[in-house]
Amino acid sequence: MADISRRALLKAAGVMGVAALPQAITPARPASASAQPATYLFLNSEEASFLEAAVSRLIPDDDEWPGALQAGVANYIDKQLAGAWGAGERLYRSGPWRPGTASQGYQLPFTPAELFRASIGAINKALSQAGTPFARMSAEQQDAYLARLETGDKDLGGVPSGVFFEHLWESTIEGFFSDPVYGGNRDMVAWRMIGFPGAYASYYDLIDQHGIKIDRAPTSIGEGPHGGMHMNPSIPAKLP
Repeated sequence: MADISRRALLKAAGVMGVAALPQAITPARPASASAQPATYLFLNSEEASFLEAAVSRLIPDDDEWPGALQAGVANYIDKQLAGAWGAGERLYRSGPWRPGTASQGYQLPFTPAELFRASIGAINKALSQAGTPFARMSAEQQDAYLARLETGDKDLGGVPSGVFFEHLWESTIEGFFSDPVYGGNRDMVAWRMIGFPGAYASYYDLIDQHGIKIDRAPTSIGEGPHGGMHMNPSIPAKLP
């Protein structure tokens, strides 16, 4: 096996998806042992078990860096599903619902929350009947199952498996690299891994220094002078 750095793997996976890289992802150490417990707002226990196991395979830990589960990606996805994005508050919901072309993007009637709930429910039901829930599979079996979801057209409660996998993969990447105020990227692990400085409000002291390397510890929106984001609950998620 070629010696592939984790940074290069994540960069390539973000473009190609997981199916093209199964041989590059080595079985990870058990992720749940070092992952912090989470209180979920949207996911039930069965859904959480699948999601935690899935994200830990999509971005596994290694000898140097924690993976998606330890970075709080399942927590990030849960909070997104419980909020305006999950409710589809800015999605067009009036139909008609017809098959679209690839250039037209998402064409299903499901909100993200409905899509995840239907898909994970169908997966858990099928695997439970088969006798081996996803969370109890070996790492190799989990990787193979996720690859089949990505490349197949299995019906998951009305959701094509490829569409569900695309949402799962994109949400995992988002949760791993987003600002920690959104629930993922715990301890800014992803930013430290790639050398991203984060959300510094000002680079005034460096404005006249061209070509230098920015070598600062990353900082989150929540560490800014105003103590993070200040949401106004009276502002609706729907556009007027």
